[in-house]
Amino acid sequence: MSNIQTSPDLPPSVERSRGPLAAVTAFAFWAVMVGTTVPTALYPLYKSQFAFGSLAVTILFAVYAVGVVAGLLVFGRVSDQVGRKPVVFAAVLLAAVAAVVFLTAQGLPGLLVGRVLSGFSAALVTGAATAGIMELFPLARKGRAPIVTLLSNMGGLACGNLIAGLLADTGIAPLRLPWIVHGGLLLIALVSQAFVPETVTVTGKLKLAPQKLHVPREIRGVFLRSAMTGGAGFAVLGVLTAVTGILLASELHLTSPALTGFVVFLAFACTALGQLVLRRMRPAIALPVACSALILASVLVALAVLAASLTALLLAAVATGFGTGIAIGCGMLAITTGAAPQLRGAAVSTFFAILYGMLSLPAVGVGVLIQLSGLRVAGTTFAIVVALIAAGVLLSLTSQKKAAE
Repeated sequence: MSNIQTSPDLPPSVERSRGPLAAVTAFAFWAVMVGTTVPTALYPLYKSQFAFGSLAVTILFAVYAVGVVAGLLVFGRVSDQVGRKPVVFAAVLLAAVAAVVFLTAQGLPGLLVGRVLSGFSAALVTGAATAGIMELFPLARKGRAPIVTLLSNMGGLACGNLIAGLLADTGIAPLRLPWIVHGGLLLIALVSQAFVPETVTVTGKLKLAPQKLHVPREIRGVFLRSAMTGGAGFAVLGVLTAVTGILLASELHLTSPALTGFVVFLAFACTALGQLVLRRMRPAIALPVACSALILASVLVALAVLAASLTALLLAAVATGFGTGIAIGCGMLAITTGAAPQLRGAAVSTFFAILYGMLSLPAVGVGVLIQLSGLRVAGTTFAIVVALIAAGVLLSLTSQKKAAE
């Protein structure tokens, strides 16, 4: 078992440079997360280049989520054992390897390998970079550190879609240029990590063991409601990420990678916005608002598919992101304020395992339905299922409120 302590005495030069050093780690976090969504805008191009179907596209997306869950469960505590800096460095290096795999892929197998590696890199960087930013942040502005980590994480997810789409739209090696640019960002992150000091003192040895999943009894109700609502939102995010390009091309005859990237960018950007808005909401109304937003998003997804409406698709992305962000924020707030410190790590791993499970499985299900019955039937069926989940949580909250009265 490792023993980890925050380094109490950083050199004076480091103390004076806390802000820039935290920014360097935040950039590394952002750059890794950018790579996880670069493929989104490129899926239609890969589909055409390598001649695979819609189901393969959704599987490509799903294996990333599987990689993230596996990485969180196995590597979630590695930075507590060996320190923040080496884990962030390893995550950036692994993301670079994934970029090279995508750059040289000759078919679906190569893309699948790249997606799994991206999932591992995201899992590694999330815990280590979040902790590193918190520990490096200037003491007088410590309260802003969570916002920086949120923007690094969700900002990276959002920007990857948009950057890849804009670069692919130039027509200059559309399946290569985005990865070359991403590789350049990762190179900057790798080099800059050499100047970041270790923020913790570790006295343990590396020991990889699966993180046990656990839901603390004292927060079980709000935890499960937040996880189901956030999971429903993640399901919509997953499907939007996997099939937006297919919908735009087949139903709206719009083949711009930049447009595909913008739709998903909007969803992830609004997920970050939802978490920020939560800070100003009364706790009693937060989850009901999130559920209502996801029910609205489901209606808009069905409308976008049935009426081939770009406006409905854009509004669905906004509503999905907003509701998902609030639900995630509710779950994390419950864990940080209501769970015992020794149980928080397992609770966070369990929370995100649920979210990423619901991110991947529905996307594959929709891919299967597209193959069997077409995009419109698949999209409408999926929208109904998400609406029922959100409505179920909303009814549960209403019943809880009446019982309390």
